[in-house]
Amino acid sequence: MARAAGGSNSTMTVPERLLAVATRLFADRGFDRTSVQEIVEAAGVTKGALYHYFGSKDDLLHEIYARLLRLQQERLDHFAALDAPVEQRLRQAAADVIVTTIENADDASIFFRSMHLLGPEKQKEVRADRRRYHDRFRALIEEGQATGVFDAGTPAGLVVDYHFGAVHHLSSWYKKDGPLTKEQVAENFAEMLMRVLRP
Repeated sequence: MARAAGGSNSTMTVPERLLAVATRLFADRGFDRTSVQEIVEAAGVTKGALYHYFGSKDDLLHEIYARLLRLQQERLDHFAALDAPVEQRLRQAAADVIVTTIENADDASIFFRSMHLLGPEKQKEVRADRRRYHDRFRALIEEGQATGVFDAGTPAGLVVDYHFGAVHHLSSWYKKDGPLTKEQVAENFAEMLMRVLRP
């Protein structure tokens, strides 16, 4: 979601303003076609301010995705730790990642279009963060498989790839004014995942 469009710049901190503007510009023009000068002019700050908080345009792109991944990791950790049956915890986590991806569609689409433009170290950081999330998600599946709640015939890693392959393409087709709400899409995807796993 392009945060610059959502509120007054005067209520944002400088880093928030830079991220909001960068998100909007990257979504509209593309990461590679947006200059640092355009970002700082639109944010009403100096280049010195941008480099103080982010160091580079790469850092802005990295943070756009990292903030979404942090949110999703916190929410997954919450669901995984609930005192509830594993099927319920996994279903909630599977639906939640759909909803949060749709709610932050610009962040997700910008990143997946532009990740290859990041430097090697930033790409490595992102892959490590995403792997941490996927590992926690996979652990829920493995818990269910080990206890006989889920079918163990399909490897848990393949099930994770199946679900997140769909998640990563959401921003390319989901429309807010389409026939399904984000919650309905989430429920349908969560149910499809459960069908794959039921004995």
